[in-house]
Amino acid sequence: MANCAEHSVIQLAANEQIFIPKPYIIMNKFIIGFFVIISAVIGLIVVNTVNTGQYFQTVDELLSNPNMQGRNVRLSGAVLGDTVTYNTDTLELRFEVVHIPGDQKDIDAQGGLATVLYKATTNPNAQRLKVVYVGEKPDLLRNEAQAIMDGRIGTDGVFYADTLLLKCPTRYEDQVPQQSGQ
Repeated sequence: MANCAEHSVIQLAANEQIFIPKPYIIMNKFIIGFFVIISAVIGLIVVNTVNTGQYFQTVDELLSNPNMQGRNVRLSGAVLGDTVTYNTDTLELRFEVVHIPGDQKDIDAQGGLATVLYKATTNPNAQRLKVVYVGEKPDLLRNEAQAIMDGRIGTDGVFYADTLLLKCPTRYEDQVPQQSGQ
């Protein structure tokens, strides 16, 4: 009979026993632990991908859907430079954005991002959306910059941004030289 100190005993029936060497049991525990950790990592990747994989909405899409009120969304729009106000005491930044297309094919068909931003900010009929952001004023915040924001639209019709990202407008000045210096 095998030494019971080096083996684990599994009782199958009244007179039947299986002896499993302890190193195999320890190895099985490590394998199970490994799969639990890998499953947890995969779960975290999936959850974070779903949460951050959201596309942005345009100003027109957000304003035309009343169900979006109070829900977190990612929004893109062209900054109207003459509407920018910043309170250095409260770090409250207020400005307005106007609609720009969300589809890259539409942007390309209209002549590129610089052209789209220029047309949007000079169109008096474009829908406007007021934005409030609390934080440091970005250096790139100026007329015709593309703002991409995460936040929610309040019952007052104002978009309260939690994050604010700006596409550098100087990158596109060569595409439309007549806009430089405006």
